Amino acid sequence: MQSLEEILIECERLHGHMCAGQLLGARMALLGCRLAGLEDPRGKDRKKTIVWVEIDRCMTDAVSAATGVRLGKRSLKYVDYGKVAATFLNTETNKAVRVVARESSRALADERFASIANKKQRQFKAYSEATDEELFASEMVALELDEMDAPGTPRSRVICVVCKEGVNDGREVMRPDGSVVCRGCERGTYYKNLDNPRA
Repeated sequence: MQSLEEILIECERLHGHMCAGQLLGARMALLGCRLAGLEDPRGKDRKKTIVWVEIDRCMTDAVSAATGVRLGKRSLKYVDYGKVAATFLNTETNKAVRVVARESSRALADERFASIANKKQRQFKAYSEATDEELFASEMVALELDEMDAPGTPRSRVICVVCKEGVNDGREVMRPDGSVVCRGCERGTYYKNLDNPRA
């Protein structure tokens, strides 16, 4: 795996700036990959690396930069828990580890570097110098990767009978009458159609 310094350069390029969350995510990725037995997730291990992230913040971009996982490759999975945590899966060995940032890591910055006035600078220094054990808790976990969630070409494609849009990889809903609809037509969408308000 690349060094932390090399990863941070890629993090800054991908994310647009460097911050404590980027550093924390990069270190989380290094630890998670090591514990899951993924030595080179951007190279020889790329096809056996899948990561679930639990927050849509800076840390996620760093995990992606460090490991090479991407939503478009289906190797990055997003679960909206709002937690600074990620689970790293080695699909070859089925070994998986969940790593979460300890709440105490925030206080660590204030305790060790109280003389630094800027909070972000305090956090960056603390996250640079603290041990993995001070920053993270980790646990081995079991995961079942459904075939419909695996990387690669789509496993299935159907057309929603309501909106006529295509739905990939088993994300459709089968109604009791046997008709197939997309989740948006069945449960409601996150958007409102302004061109056709009744749709």
